[in-house]
Formats: sequence, C-alpha cells, structure tokens
Amino acid sequence: MATTITSSPNSLLFHHSTSSRKPSSLRLYTPSHASLRRISCTAVSTPPPSVSSSASTGRVFNFAAGPAILPESVILEAQAELFNYQGSGMSIMEMSHRSKEFDYVIKKAESDLRSLLSISDDYSVLFLQGGATTQFAAAPLNLCASPDTTVDYVVTGSWGDKAFKEAQKYCKPNLIWSGKAEKYTKIPSFDSLQQSPDARYLHICANETIHGVEFKDYPTPANKDAVLVADMSSNFCSKPVDVSRFGLIYAGAQKNVGPSGVTVVIVRKDLIGNAQPITPVMLDYKTHADTLSLYNTPPCFAIYICGLVFADLLKQGGLVEVEKNNAKKAGILYDTIDASGGYYVCPVEKSVRSLMNVPFTLRQPELEKTFIAEASKEGMVQLKGHRSVGGMRASIYNAMPLAGVEKLVAFMKDFQARNP
Repeated sequence: MATTITSSPNSLLFHHSTSSRKPSSLRLYTPSHASLRRISCTAVSTPPPSVSSSASTGRVFNFAAGPAILPESVILEAQAELFNYQGSGMSIMEMSHRSKEFDYVIKKAESDLRSLLSISDDYSVLFLQGGATTQFAAAPLNLCASPDTTVDYVVTGSWGDKAFKEAQKYCKPNLIWSGKAEKYTKIPSFDSLQQSPDARYLHICANETIHGVEFKDYPTPANKDAVLVADMSSNFCSKPVDVSRFGLIYAGAQKNVGPSGVTVVIVRKDLIGNAQPITPVMLDYKTHADTLSLYNTPPCFAIYICGLVFADLLKQGGLVEVEKNNAKKAGILYDTIDASGGYYVCPVEKSVRSLMNVPFTLRQPELEKTFIAEASKEGMVQLKGHRSVGGMRASIYNAMPLAGVEKLVAFMKDFQARNP
C-alpha cells in the first residue's frame, strides 16, 4: 500500500487562507527605466536560459542537507548575468549595495517572497547574516523585555535543542517537551503541552534537518499575548504557510531558497523596537527594519540568488504546486523504504516524516559505507547521514528533480538485490 504523505492543515492544498490581508507591494527600480514604478511580481522576470539535463551537463544529483541543490535554471541565469549584470558593465558581485541596480534586486526579492507566502504589511521582511544560529540569540533579545522573561520551547531535534540552550543566556526558557529520549522521532500532541501561562513566546523548529521530523500543523501559544516563533530553515518555501499565525519566522537560505550567507527573517512589526539594552546593534531587528536590510553591506550575491529562486517558485505556480511536487518525491522514497522488508529503515513516526530530509539506515550497518560510495559513483552524492546520528540522509529540497529521487530508489532496490 502506498504511503500517505501528510501536508499541513495550513496548506492551500486543503483550504484557502482566512486572512483578508493582502501582501504588500513595493516600489522597485527597474533597470530599464530611470524612475521608480509599481510592478507585479512577474512583470520584469528575465527568461532563464534553456536547461539541459543533469546527465548531459555532467552534474550530479546533490542530496546534501545544506548548502544544497539549486534549480539549474537559476544557476544558468546567474551564470549568464554574472559578468555584466543587466548591461550595468559590472557583475552583481562588484556593485554597491547602494546602487539603483541592487536596490531593484533586493526589493524585487522581497516583493516575490511576500507574494509566495502572502505576507501582509503587518510584517517586516529582513535579509540578514549569521545563519539561523544567530537567530537563536536574536529572538529572545528582541522579544523578551529582560533576562527574567519566561518563554517556552518544544524541542523535536538537534536544532531546537541548540536554540533552547542559547536562549538560556538571554531569558528564562522552559523546556516544555523534548523528544530526545526517543531519539527525536516524533512530535507531541499539542493538547499535551504544559505551556507556561506567562510565556512571551512558544518556539518550535518547523523541520528538523538532522532527524527528519516535520510539523504538519502548528501549536497555538496558550498565553493570548504570546507569539509563535519558528525556525523554518529546512522547509522554508516548501509549502504554503499562514504567516499570520506567527510572530517571528526565521530561516537560513542555504537549504531551499539560495546559497549560504543570507538569513530570511519575517517579523511582525509590533514586535520590533523593544530589544533588551544589551542587544548588539546587528542583532536588533529595528536596525535592519529601519534601513531595509541595508544598515551595512548585506550578502548581495546571496540575496540576488534568493530573488531568482523566488521568481522561479512563482513561475512553477507558487507554493501549492511546489508542495505537490515535494509530496510526490517524498512518497516515492518513503514507499521504497517501507516496502524493503526492513532492509531500509526510517525511524521517524510516519505522521511527521519530513518532506525535505529523509533519514534511513541499513539493516546491515556495515554496508552503509559501500552504499554511499556506490551511489556516489552513480552520480548521487552527499547521502551520508549527519555525523551525530549516522546512517544515510537524502535531502530532497524543492530543487531536487523527480528524476533524482527516481534514480535513488532504483539504486536502492538494486543495492538490496545485490546485497541481501
């Protein structure tokens, strides 16, 4: 029987958002015009070069957890523009972040992201540096009035655990649930969570990259004045999300929407401006909201690539279509694992299996190195599991084509037949 891949109840596969807010529009500089004008998210998209198959270009199927695979069309478009961006006479890597050209790039990226996630004017979108790990400190510093402020953490994997430990320096976090005793293979029933009545926020990691555990729905803070905070690094823009349910979303771009070097922060505007006095200027959301992410030199090239990825996701039909593709890929891989008679094992509870990161082990652990080596020779790389858990892990982000997953499962079946 085929595996049923569950999607979030927030997904537009099931219903439309009840929010009446509309995504904000931005005034963007268009390289071909000297003045600012209001544009649609697709009005100025550059047609990407034609894309050859991975086989004909010598590219491999990259199953890395991050930095990770990017759409070939995006890489080729960046390649075409790299030497002389939009007739500017210089590369995007060379130009000033204060230039008209880059002003257009960053505003277009924000506009397209707002369209993808239906982000309203109630939220600021920031392009920052330091990775999601820096946000482990920035979140409590910005949202907690003092080090005595109470917050709640649900820890479903290694990254949630790191966030909880970092928060201990800047507030009083309560660990209200941890999956560590069960090796991070499940997510708790939300009704069972013993939330603190005075918690300022409830923090989750929406998808645990290492352990392959993903929230399909999201808990609601018990305190009506609290907000939900989520690290969405490894499933960001992989499916529709009702942003209005969150006070703060942050995500390292290097897994699903760009190269390493830029972190996307979506924060409700009323939460900005109350950072603790000890907050470094570069960790204060107000610093970046007031300067439109241009307080200092941002990671220009990384933001540019993110912008190309956002435009590509819109061309695919938005996140509803993206989620359908992701569910299909994940279903094929999980079905192969479950139909192997225990030869391959995914330890994660089926209802919360990640669509992005699929960890699995072999019944004969001594064959895992051989599996990884042979897969690499066949053009499938970075399948080794995280050093903290071992085994294998296939990260099948948005940009992983169906052909890559089909090749992997064919190899898995052949490997099992040759090594019973």
